[in-house]
Amino acid sequence: MGYTSAISTRTLRQSMPDAVFAPALPLDDPTVSVLGLGYVGLPLAIEFGKQFETRGFDIDASRVRELASGVERTHEVELSEIRQARRLTLTANLEELKGSDVFVVAVPTPIDESKRPDLTALKAASRMVGETLAPGAVVIFESTVYPGATEEVCVPLVEAASGLRFNRDFFVGYSPERINPGDKNHRLADVVKVTSGSTPETLEFVDSLYRRIVDAGTFPVANLRTAEAAKVIENTQRDLNIALVNEFAMIFDRLGVDTDAVLQAAGTKWNFLPFRPGLVGGHCIGVDPYYLTYKAEEAGHRTELILAGRRINDAMGEYVAGRVVRLMERRGITPAGSRVLVLGLAFKENCPDIRNTKVLDVVTALQAQGARVDVHDPWIDTTNAPHGIRIVGEPQTGSYDAIVLAVAHEAFRELGVQRIRAFGRSPCVVFDVKQLLPADAVDERL
Repeated sequence: MGYTSAISTRTLRQSMPDAVFAPALPLDDPTVSVLGLGYVGLPLAIEFGKQFETRGFDIDASRVRELASGVERTHEVELSEIRQARRLTLTANLEELKGSDVFVVAVPTPIDESKRPDLTALKAASRMVGETLAPGAVVIFESTVYPGATEEVCVPLVEAASGLRFNRDFFVGYSPERINPGDKNHRLADVVKVTSGSTPETLEFVDSLYRRIVDAGTFPVANLRTAEAAKVIENTQRDLNIALVNEFAMIFDRLGVDTDAVLQAAGTKWNFLPFRPGLVGGHCIGVDPYYLTYKAEEAGHRTELILAGRRINDAMGEYVAGRVVRLMERRGITPAGSRVLVLGLAFKENCPDIRNTKVLDVVTALQAQGARVDVHDPWIDTTNAPHGIRIVGEPQTGSYDAIVLAVAHEAFRELGVQRIRAFGRSPCVVFDVKQLLPADAVDERL
């Protein structure tokens, strides 16, 4: 393996003296069920299906039918990879999971309208596992949660649905997902996997299971809460760093200084971190910090810095729209009644995922100024576009008063400056959120 943890499972066993029960599972060839076939679950099911008898389950029967017919809407895996998983069966029938030795739960954990953890899908999956669980099985959770959620929320639901007792009749692991949508260089097998278990023996089993599918190796930790906490701070750290450079961008705009030029100059020092300003959306970075702050407040700690970063990043869509409107007004273009083209709706480049996309905030803020906004994104499924958003195929030449490059899709880079500017009227302003084009090719950049 590419990575070896400095923490031995022997040390972990000594740190958990109260754990006296162990799973009795076939270590060499367990039957694995993966619940959830999205960005996280499908790659997992495929890798497990190359090694073990695996059932990939999703409550969305259409998703299962699509995969069976050769349609993979997330674009995270190639169809050839699915075919290579010769021991993988895809199903929407929960009954087919019975008899599994291992259950891996990889379902979404978003936030609600009040920005509090929404564990609806995770709770439902926990009950489903309980309904199909047999004595001696191991349940591994991969969904991002706050520290303690596995034991406080999931385990009681599994117990209630199964009638089995935790750490006597069934055992639990937590191994946080580290999937980066759209990233073809850091796949499941290429990224070190953090592993944990409810008993030392469970940890040994979970760790050995993932070592079979993760070339980069594993990093076993002492308990479930440590693994949960490690996941939730990974994205919180990124969120805060991006918030910092977003605030830099706001300051430098007022000072008339090019933010990218400043960051490039500062980046010549060896320990300067290469973060860039932008819209922070998606189902991870813009969500996970709220899981940590929720649990912190429950424990009596008032978070300051984390929520300050969230406020900055949550407001960036409106800030970008404000910059565009001011730019239009300086060029003599009246925002009310104008036509604006926004290039990109996905939450990140080269990815069809529009969950929690902050581009939507840019669009709605421009619409509030009276602009008619068209959105063009070659990656997304237009049938899933949010209500009130006008999606266009190929934008019409000479039609727009302003163009906003919101997402750094490679397809937009390939369009080039001349083709993008050709979508505009005369005059037309181009605002580049992602520094996709050279500074002298656009009117302003974030």
